[in-house]
Amino acid sequence: TNPGFVVRITQAGLDYAHQHGVAVLEKELAQLKLPDISGDFHIRHVGKVRYELSRLDLRSFHLPYSRISLVPNVGLQVSISNAFTELDGNWRVKIHFIRDHGSFDLKVENVYIKINLRLGNDASGKPTIATSACSTHISKVRVHFSGRFGWLYNLFYSAVESRFRTILEGKVCEIVASSVRSELQPYLQTLPVTARIDAMTGIDYSLVAPPIATARSLDAGLKGEFFSLARRSAVPFPPLALTLPPDHDRMVYFGASSYFFNTASFAYHAAGALVFEITDAMVVSPRNGGLCRCPHTLPSPLQLEKMYPNTPMKLKLSAPSAPFLNIGPEGLSLRPVVDIQAYAILPSSSLVPLFLLSLVRNVSAVINVKSGHIVGSLSVGRLKLFLTPLSAPQVRTLQSIMNIYASSILLPSLNARLDEGFPLPLPDRIQLSNILVQFHQ
Repeated sequence: TNPGFVVRITQAGLDYAHQHGVAVLEKELAQLKLPDISGDFHIRHVGKVRYELSRLDLRSFHLPYSRISLVPNVGLQVSISNAFTELDGNWRVKIHFIRDHGSFDLKVENVYIKINLRLGNDASGKPTIATSACSTHISKVRVHFSGRFGWLYNLFYSAVESRFRTILEGKVCEIVASSVRSELQPYLQTLPVTARIDAMTGIDYSLVAPPIATARSLDAGLKGEFFSLARRSAVPFPPLALTLPPDHDRMVYFGASSYFFNTASFAYHAAGALVFEITDAMVVSPRNGGLCRCPHTLPSPLQLEKMYPNTPMKLKLSAPSAPFLNIGPEGLSLRPVVDIQAYAILPSSSLVPLFLLSLVRNVSAVINVKSGHIVGSLSVGRLKLFLTPLSAPQVRTLQSIMNIYASSILLPSLNARLDEGFPLPLPDRIQLSNILVQFHQ
């Protein structure tokens, strides 16, 4: 239930998104279609008047003032004030045997709209949004009729004005609900729940619970878990509670716990990606013609030079378990254990196990964000081996092999992969700028 990754959208971020959302809503409302209106009313000493309004064409719909507010534990509220619209159409009137027709212009002013949005998540962990309430109030309607019977138009106006209000108020909320369903909800669904990282791993960004609105931000907890594409297995350690610092100055915040990074380590280890090999062809020394020669590098107590004279050797490096990463105010660090299995390569290409060594070394990591991806790099100090069966020259030789391999082959390979990065959970068409990375315990 605890997230490995959290996202916070502050009021500033909501305000920015709201600008684009209101522009879309304004465009949708400008395409509002109103039905023909017809009916009749009685005029004393005149009789029944039959009227019909048709071809109602909305010319524009403007939303000049609007704001979005956080409603704690509920969701979001969009308030629009002083909106206005204009439309025109045709009218037709029948009084006994008298008929008249013409056109009219209608201006609707001081329109107030209030929209409540409820946030949630579906079974796949994608965010959902729906209109939980909508109300529209129109305070002023002005109509100008063209025609010959001015006194009739005044009566006509009073008869249809209330119907205009009722129809328009209902239609506005219909458009709002439709726009949320057809525009906003599909856009939120572009948030990636799972993302393929490479041929071996993917990442799960599904929501563990509906987003929570507070007085100052909208917070969402995501699973934040890497997994092996070949076979997804349960992570053998739980996510710890993850909370963001009480900071609300920026538009959006992302928080990744050690669980997020350690599931990456677990997934790559499960996929067999943390295995590396050193052969004679990979590292060459001008002193001995090839660093991986048994007479020069192996322990004399084993007398391997007598058993396998002038035989090439291969070293296989592997992590017996997934290395765990620690996060603190100073940055990221890990202390992986590496097993070094040595083999003699026989003329038949078969391998003969020679010895197994273990190496422990502190590794520091640097994390940054680039083009919507978390990128990183590793650095390792000089490796040191302490092996009692070996003499000092033998230790120095094997240690030189490992340092050359780590600096020239292993680290560049790992850092090239880390520089490709891992995608942040971003919906379509979102780009980040002015990024700041901080480390916390």
